[in-house]
Amino acid sequence: MITTQRSGSGSMSPSPRSPSGPYLTVSVSDPAKMGSGVQAYISYKVITKTNFPEYEGPEKIVIRRYSDFDWLKDRLFEKYKGVFIPPLPEKSTVEKFRFSAEFIEMRRQALDVFVNRIAAHRELQRSEDLRIFLQADEQTMERARSQETGIFKKPTDFMQIFKDVQSKVSDVVLGKEKPVEESSPEFEKLKNYIFQLEDHLAEAQKHAYRLVKRHRELGQSLSEFGKAFKLLGDCEGNGLGKAFSEFGAKSEILSIKLQREAQHLLMNFEEPLKDYVRAVQSIKATMTERANAFRNHCELAEAIKFKEIDMNKLRLTRSEKLMEAEHEYEQLKADGAEATRKFETIVRIMNEEIVQFQEQKTLDMGLAFHEFAKGQASLANGIADGWRSLLPKLESLSSS
Repeated sequence: MITTQRSGSGSMSPSPRSPSGPYLTVSVSDPAKMGSGVQAYISYKVITKTNFPEYEGPEKIVIRRYSDFDWLKDRLFEKYKGVFIPPLPEKSTVEKFRFSAEFIEMRRQALDVFVNRIAAHRELQRSEDLRIFLQADEQTMERARSQETGIFKKPTDFMQIFKDVQSKVSDVVLGKEKPVEESSPEFEKLKNYIFQLEDHLAEAQKHAYRLVKRHRELGQSLSEFGKAFKLLGDCEGNGLGKAFSEFGAKSEILSIKLQREAQHLLMNFEEPLKDYVRAVQSIKATMTERANAFRNHCELAEAIKFKEIDMNKLRLTRSEKLMEAEHEYEQLKADGAEATRKFETIVRIMNEEIVQFQEQKTLDMGLAFHEFAKGQASLANGIADGWRSLLPKLESLSSS
């Protein structure tokens, strides 16, 4: 749970609620499978507690599905240009993983982080779309989700965007078109930082995944090793058989420790790293919006210059089209001023957002690595203590 005193879209470590000020706390819980076959999906209970006056009472419980969270993300991205919209966990299309207990819990946790980041953000928390998401009944939410949001969502739309980008690239390579790109030192520095951060986080997350997998495999091997020694002990009727049985039992106990630490690593180390990879991708989407705003600003500035030239020609020839051209010129100037304002607003908001992102990343990564170190130390001590407890019996056997 988090308070409105904390801002920034990078929050992964919620802070306790302050009873004296405004608050908006959200929890995502109780995942449940609904429907069957290809129509099956997971629903979640979303509980909101707040004293915001625009909300209906101090507490509200609604049922939401993944597509509702996706709707909220798209709406916020469309309306809040320059803000780093919190990322959603990816949507698994592999049937055997989609309804596994582990996948469902990881998604529940990620959705909880997602909506709480929004609730903690100084601007997003006042969004009307957030209020609808947190308070509307299921029928109202379904109607809102089915309405056109103005955002491309179909795979065919993404394919068309990809083709358009390919065409633009081809035009640039052939010298047909020179792209208009922002080249300020500040933006270049931001781009370099984000792209490097994405690469390094992705690499770290890849190795964290391997570490989780190694712990699980080692735990499974130790379990099978223990069973084999217990069976071996059953064949022996003396002290050696008892030692084998105890050795096997200890192996099985330690295998459970390894499996638990693998799960701890997954939820508290690998998942936070993966979440920040998604957060960086969200920042890149905002950077694309900034690039589009800059391009629109430049294109309108260029159009205004050309229109001024046209008007001068019309004045010289005393053309009757001068009045129409002047009207178009005034409209272009208004559009240009609005485009400049939008671009400058995005720049200002992004400058604030990146500071918040870096501060929160420091806190979240510090927590993740602390959990990693604490878990590894506990595991190492537990394994050492477990084997050490067997040494006196094994030594007595070897010396007899």
